[in-house]
Order: sequence, then C-alpha cells, then structure tokens
Amino acid sequence: MARVSDGDLPAHVRCCIAGCGPAGAMLGLLLARAGVDVLVLEKHADFLRDFRGDTVHPSTLDILDELGLAQRFLQLPHTEVPVMRAQLPDGEQVEVDLRRLSGCYRFVALVPQWDFLDFITQEAARYPSFHLRRNAEVVGLIDDRGTIDGVRFHDADGKHEVRALLTVGADGRGSVTREAAALPMVETSPPMDVLWFRLSRRPGEPADAALRLVPGHIVALFNRQDYWQVAYLIPKGEDARVRAAGLEAFQHSVAEILPELADHVHELQDWDQVKLLTVRSDRLKRWHRPGYLAIGDAAHAMSPVGGVGINLAIQDAVAAAYVLWAPLRRGKVSTRDLVRVQRRRELPTRLIQGMQTLIQNAILAPTMGAKRPVGLPWAARLMLGAPWVRDEAARLIAYGVARPHVRSPELASTA
Repeated sequence: MARVSDGDLPAHVRCCIAGCGPAGAMLGLLLARAGVDVLVLEKHADFLRDFRGDTVHPSTLDILDELGLAQRFLQLPHTEVPVMRAQLPDGEQVEVDLRRLSGCYRFVALVPQWDFLDFITQEAARYPSFHLRRNAEVVGLIDDRGTIDGVRFHDADGKHEVRALLTVGADGRGSVTREAAALPMVETSPPMDVLWFRLSRRPGEPADAALRLVPGHIVALFNRQDYWQVAYLIPKGEDARVRAAGLEAFQHSVAEILPELADHVHELQDWDQVKLLTVRSDRLKRWHRPGYLAIGDAAHAMSPVGGVGINLAIQDAVAAAYVLWAPLRRGKVSTRDLVRVQRRRELPTRLIQGMQTLIQNAILAPTMGAKRPVGLPWAARLMLGAPWVRDEAARLIAYGVARPHVRSPELASTA
C-alpha cells in the first residue's frame, strides 16, 4: 500500500497535489522518483468508483514501458481492444484498427481505474518522498497576497492546512482548486450526456469494442470479460425525460439497438444501475497562478469521444514532471516554469478537443436527432470511410498530439 501520513502530516512540502486520479497519481510517482517531497491528498478512502475512465491507450502503455512498469501492469486483469468497430445509421460497417500502428502496444487496454491507481500509488510508495493521504478533502487554497501557498483540507480529525512550494490541482472536472484559483475558462457545449450501465457477457459473444449508430440513438459496447460496459448516449439534458418514460421503455430501447443482447436487458431492474455522466468540455485559458498549476480534467475537461481523457491527463503529468522536478528540488518554482508546462500541453489539448467537437457535430448530433435511416453528411462519411482518415484517427486515439516521453530522472532511493 502507498505510504499514508496520519499524525505525522508534514506542515510543509515541496509539492502538494490535490486529487489522486490518473494525473495526480502519475505526477506524484514521477516527482517522488526524482527525489521531490510530494504529498497527494485524496478525498475518498479508496479508488472504487463505477464508470470512471478505464481506457489505457498505447501512449500510456509507452509511458509505463519507459518507467519499466508496462509488463507488470499488463499482468493485471484487463481486456485488449485492437479494433474499434462502428455501425453507421445506414447499416454500413467501418473500423479503426490499431494493429496498423508501428508501436509496441497496438491496442487499448481496458483496466478498471481503481486497479490502475492502486498500481501507480503502490509503485510510488517505493520512494520515501511520496506520501498519500486518503479521506482528505481539499476545500480551498491558501492565498498569501496573490501567491498560492498550499491547501486547506478536511478529514475525520477536522480542518488542516499544508503549506507547499507548489500546489497542483489534479482534482477533476469539478475542481475545487481551479475554482478557488479563479482562473479564466472557455466552455463548449457537447450535444450529449451518457448513461452507463452493465449487462452480463456470455461465452461466445463478440470480443471487440463496438459503436452502434441508429436513428435517434448511439450506443457503445466495451468488453469487460464477464460483462459488457454500455454507454447509451442521450441528447444533452434528457436524463430526466428518459427516466420518466420508465425502465421498461428504456429496456425496450436498448433491446432494439442491441438485438443480440435483447435477452440481457432484464438485468436492469432499477434505475440505480444506470449512472449519468454529464458530459462537459472546457479548458482554462491560463492553467496557473504563482504557486499553483492545474493539470488533467482540472485544466481541461474532455468529452468522452475517443476515450482519451485519462491519457491526456497522464501526458500532462509527464510534461509537468519534466519541467518542474529540478525547480522543485532547488526550492524555487517560477511563473515561467508553469508557463512552460501549459505551452507544452495546451496545443495538444485544443487539437483533441477540436477533433471531438467535429465528431460530435458531424456524426453524433445528427444521428441522435434523426427519426429515420439517413446517410451521414459527406464530411462525416469522409471521416469514417476513408482508410487514410481511419489511420490518422487510430494514431490520434492511440497517442494524441505531440505526446511527451518520460524525461524526469530517477534520483530517489527506493524504500
């Protein structure tokens, strides 16, 4: 287990990270590995949350490989998805094939996020400068005349403060630290929300991930070995209407879209089994203030299109560690250092968000608004039908844009 600070909570650390999601956990590991005293605060007692991002793309597998961890990571129970198939509203089948890539890992690994986070924090705990505090909910920043000097948090023992040379907000799309830092934001309007649920998977059923587009509906299927994880897209804000129509109507809709799973839908016995993901897409204009940096979803909430969110968050952590490990060890982090992190990651973020918006507007929104089978607009058909476009889509999904590599060193001795 990761080292946990209880009564010996330090009053001051070089880096305090709010949130132990993929970005916070990876940054904690990389900084501790470089000999930086780092404290990660996680508001929950564990990482067990349903329907968090579980897609580990080749870019993240490459990062784990650079750390010497990929083979051990892939010993965890997982599903490998080398091909993603989509059925268009007119019945045509298209696919994005990662096997055409040139890298070592030509598949997306589906791994429960709690397993990923346990793996990363256990590895980080080998370094004596890494500390993880669970049940510690960050509630605000310490602002010392315009410079962020640490965080305030609550736990079972009451209210606490930790001073830090640098505070990193990795606390997700509902980021408390981002709000407290009052950083300017650009928001877009994704046309959909997502209902997540599980259906059992039986021997002999197809193994690949699949996307089904039919007039008025879009459903994605992810093979989780003994069950299907199902994403049922609905128009933005329609959750209450769908639930008001009744569970039986919802079951019937799922069975119509996925006739091969029609005899599974009875497993949905209660709306509590169906979780709503309110889709957001935004980005900060400025990711930093003196003493503070936002990364991952705190800096840029991503649409679920392509399942790239956690991989971009991890890339943020890798880039931040490369820029910041030496200034943190020296005890002086400048605004220029924080600007360098944003410059490395802002363009890739904007390009991926632009691609997601294009797919949402050209494919998803017209499909959800259709009442009868119709062909997609020519631009959408080009995006899905041309082999070279599919190859570029595979590269973008696998690696993102300008993916960083691990350049921060391993300086700390392991425990």
